[in-house]
Amino acid sequence: MSSEGYHVAVVGATGAVGTMMIRILEERNFPVRSLRLFASSRSAGKRLKFKDTEIPVEELKESSLRGVEIALFSAGASVSRTFGPVAVSSGCVVVDNSSAFRMNPEIPLVVPEVNPHSLKNHRGLISNPNCSTIQMVVALKPIRDVAGIKRIVVTTFQAVSGTGQRAVVELEQQVKAWVKGESMERSVYPHQIAFNCLPHIGSFLDNGYTEEEMKMVNETRKIFEDPSIAVSATTVRVPVFYGHSESVNVELKSPLSPEEARNLLAKAEGVTVIDDPKNNLYPMPIHAAGQDKTMVGRIRKDLSVEHGLSMWIVADNVRKGAATNAVQIAEILVRDGMI
Repeated sequence: MSSEGYHVAVVGATGAVGTMMIRILEERNFPVRSLRLFASSRSAGKRLKFKDTEIPVEELKESSLRGVEIALFSAGASVSRTFGPVAVSSGCVVVDNSSAFRMNPEIPLVVPEVNPHSLKNHRGLISNPNCSTIQMVVALKPIRDVAGIKRIVVTTFQAVSGTGQRAVVELEQQVKAWVKGESMERSVYPHQIAFNCLPHIGSFLDNGYTEEEMKMVNETRKIFEDPSIAVSATTVRVPVFYGHSESVNVELKSPLSPEEARNLLAKAEGVTVIDDPKNNLYPMPIHAAGQDKTMVGRIRKDLSVEHGLSMWIVADNVRKGAATNAVQIAEILVRDGMI
């Protein structure tokens, strides 16, 4: 790196997460010497704003990332599998937001507030976890550090932005159609999403769980470096634009009171506690949208197990659940000289 910063690229720059990555790079004043934006051929030629300039979007090709030092990928698993290793072979460090490499034991799966130490052995490819996993492990880490975790039962209530911009538009159009008394068209989801809940995120697997649910199981174990943690997940798509919510029940290895958990979380990196139910104060997606903190509330004893806590966790899925987490990883790489 020169004193002027790094040569940075965003792959999938025109998508919901890609455009947010550009915004987060600017907001956090990441040391960008040059920024190149890549997408598919149909998006080539578009111009996106970064600071005081407009940068043209280029079509991604095998030679595109030569000379780039840091690339943030958010263009889907197939693109990452094709172009990620090519970028690494040209000397680029890739932070990938897709599911392509998450469970590869040789590739770090990183949440900066939880397991930044795993970056030390990176070989050029680093995975960003699933959005719903990120916010849960951020909230559970300080609790696990003190009391240990035996079992997690989580139900998610996930915003449509997790599917992409087309889903945001579909929900908006369905709501407008309902107000006008018109029929609601659907193309993104198998059922109407407006005023509905779909217990279906990702394809269904032979074990009856969905891909999204098993991501939460496997990624949580990998991030915490503990395959013994029992995890059961149910993931639900809800008619919310931005912000995933989660009901989490955690069985601990040793006792921890709700008050002790609140105090731990109040001091935890990346966490905001909103927990005053008597005054109707608890986290909601409208609080989390546009924020980078993971918000935790409704912290109470789980009455069904000896050492259990129940809580409600909310975060902006496009920011902390994707773009911000990726940029935070890049910041650690820069800070610790790992590029």
